[in-house]
Amino acid sequence: MPREIVHCQVGQCGNQIGNCFWQKLLDEHALKYTTGIFDTESERGKDDGDGDGEPNVLEKVDVYFKQTGNTEKKSMSKWVPRSVMVDLEPGTSQVIKDSVCGTLFKPDNFVFGSSGAGNNWAKGHYTEGAELIGDVMDKLRQEVEGADCLQGFQICHSIGGGTGSGFGTLLLLKIKDKYPDRMNTSFSVFPSPKVSDTVVEPYNAVLSSHQLTENADSTFIIDNEALFNICVKKMGVKAPNFEQLNSLIGQVICGVTSSLRFPGQLNGDIRKLNVNLVPFPRLHFFLCSQAPLLNEDSSDKSSLSVKELVSGMYSPENFFANVGMDDGKVIACSMVFRGQLSSQEVDKRVKEIQDKNENDFVEWIPNNVKVSIVNTPPTTSDMSATFICNATALKGIFQRLHTQFRAMYKRKAYLHWYTGEGMDENEFKEAAKNMSDLVTEYQDKQDVVLDEPEDEEDDDDDDM
Repeated sequence: MPREIVHCQVGQCGNQIGNCFWQKLLDEHALKYTTGIFDTESERGKDDGDGDGEPNVLEKVDVYFKQTGNTEKKSMSKWVPRSVMVDLEPGTSQVIKDSVCGTLFKPDNFVFGSSGAGNNWAKGHYTEGAELIGDVMDKLRQEVEGADCLQGFQICHSIGGGTGSGFGTLLLLKIKDKYPDRMNTSFSVFPSPKVSDTVVEPYNAVLSSHQLTENADSTFIIDNEALFNICVKKMGVKAPNFEQLNSLIGQVICGVTSSLRFPGQLNGDIRKLNVNLVPFPRLHFFLCSQAPLLNEDSSDKSSLSVKELVSGMYSPENFFANVGMDDGKVIACSMVFRGQLSSQEVDKRVKEIQDKNENDFVEWIPNNVKVSIVNTPPTTSDMSATFICNATALKGIFQRLHTQFRAMYKRKAYLHWYTGEGMDENEFKEAAKNMSDLVTEYQDKQDVVLDEPEDEEDDDDDDM
């Protein structure tokens, strides 16, 4: 039985990322962009020879896609994304519908407002968002009812603007309230250190991070500046556009979710990932990276080894957020390998990188590396690796946002735009305190020193 995920993309950024993700998903499962029907003529569409007449790429396709038609054979069905598209302004809707896979989405699952959030978190979370949230929850409920065994929800959004931050966190809050036993995962684009799109970004980001800390089960942190550096330095793209940056995000989301969608030697799902990577409920923010990172011209010419994959994904140059391992320690991490790989070779290379960088890992969790091997490779190369890491270095991101937030809040700059939407000023203070506490919590976990072993007599007393 599949463990389904309901996907939701919120705001302009969230919808663009979501669109790239769905295109890559269709490629990986050999489904046609316009019809959602299995492409039997593609390389991936060949029968895998296991006797069931269905290729491996269709084995768990129903995790993200809903089957239409009554045929029992998956390869004869039409597959529709289990997705809800949301924005507070109507423009994004048309962009999605005009995209290569726009006709595949259910027309009823487009929920769009008319006025927009105007980069104002309070508009997205309270006034404009409140008018739309009922419709969105209704669409999500329909998707949940159409699932056999729902695993959880996945949200793509940014936290610097108005809709993705305000409405995105409102949606998380409502989902947590209505489906408390299901997992909530968000792929969140955080503001970049050097590039700021809007003046009130620190307000929106801190208010959103406050909500993410309370209502998400796991949050994957991505920032545009890190993606820009990857494109320029690693892939040789001199002037990357948003489409190329979003393509990288789609690539890493496919890597993170690959163990849900394909068979493998050591499989995982979102709940297993969280159990292994979240030792304390508030510290559920993840740093992620991907290897290899190759541009389209060189992807077919490069031969890869497991050793190169492991060193590549652990390199700060491949991180999707601007943090370095020097700034903190790894609490726990997961490495997802894709391709026809030997588990012995993978274990050997992972052990080597652990031994080489043992000072990067906290001492108080003895086995803090989880490894998954997924047999089906991505469409871009014969093998790949995705690194998901819970690291104390992420405190730098929250520290920077908190500092920028305080500089403006101290002078009450732009505050009237938020209080004018019915927001209480105390909410700002509460969010700022939460960010400060989060930074302190990360620092405390980084500074922990492993206790000396207790005397044997004490151990005997504990056993009695």
